[in-house]
Amino acid sequence: MPELSFPPFPDDVPTHPLLVVDYKLILARDLHEVDKLWNAATQLGFWYLKNHGVDEEVDGMFDMGKETMELPLEEKMRFEQGDEGMSFGYKAAGANAVDSTGRLDTVEFINIAKDDAFAWPKEARRAYPSTVNERMDSTIVPFVKKSLEINNTILDVLNDRLGLPAGTFLALHPLEEFSGSEARVIRNPPVSDPKRLALGSHTDFGSLRWDVYGYRPPPGQQSTLERWSLVFFTRPGNSVVLHPLVKESSRILETVEKAPEGKFETKATASEWFARRIKNQRIHNRKVNLPRNLQISFKLTMMKGPETWMASRGTEANPATV
Repeated sequence: MPELSFPPFPDDVPTHPLLVVDYKLILARDLHEVDKLWNAATQLGFWYLKNHGVDEEVDGMFDMGKETMELPLEEKMRFEQGDEGMSFGYKAAGANAVDSTGRLDTVEFINIAKDDAFAWPKEARRAYPSTVNERMDSTIVPFVKKSLEINNTILDVLNDRLGLPAGTFLALHPLEEFSGSEARVIRNPPVSDPKRLALGSHTDFGSLRWDVYGYRPPPGQQSTLERWSLVFFTRPGNSVVLHPLVKESSRILETVEKAPEGKFETKATASEWFARRIKNQRIHNRKVNLPRNLQISFKLTMMKGPETWMASRGTEANPATV
């Protein structure tokens, strides 16, 4: 990919430095680098990763995203996610709410299931546009496999730091089981309102992700540019029940005991949790149940409102609404 040049980043926009973690040193279990990763994961939540070896595939994924977004909208909509809680496929701009008021998002993206990449050329979860299929062998399958290797390595390091029995995290992410793990390329067009959100604020559902992205429009002179993002999400197997591993780790137990009671007890599988969040952020599903007296008065059983937005939230929300 040729070197890109951008207008200057504004001086009046706050920034936060992030730690740079060397993946080659993580692979070697270098103690200093593992300490750095642990500090980034527990204190910041984000970090830069270098020497990951996926640069060529990253460039190819962005090319695939651009080719897909350039397809006619009618063609892309043949592969749209729909309103039933599926994440894989194409998502059109304006299909999701960004907050409880129902404001619409501005991004379009294409999601490709880990399961389809591993099953290729067979279809495991769904069909994709021709622009995706044409790059499965050369770009997407290698990107997914390398991303999984990176994320599994980091999960294994964090597994040990949390005091979990060896292999606990990886056992919850078996390659042979269907899951919500997926690759995503996002396009956000230039916008005239710098305060308008591209996507709603949220906690990502996933054990780990690595990406190049941002959800607010670019600031200052950069607001005239498109914004592209690439993400890979590693998520547990569909049948895994989401709950804190308090019996396996004293560190996890200590954290859970400090949280509001029941905050992390979902009573849901990974598949159920993910589908609920995807389904309830869709604008077509934005509804609120009315009390019976209002149902009679208005001859309605449902109307649009913020409850559906709250039902799409994760552990950042009030536990009663999750």
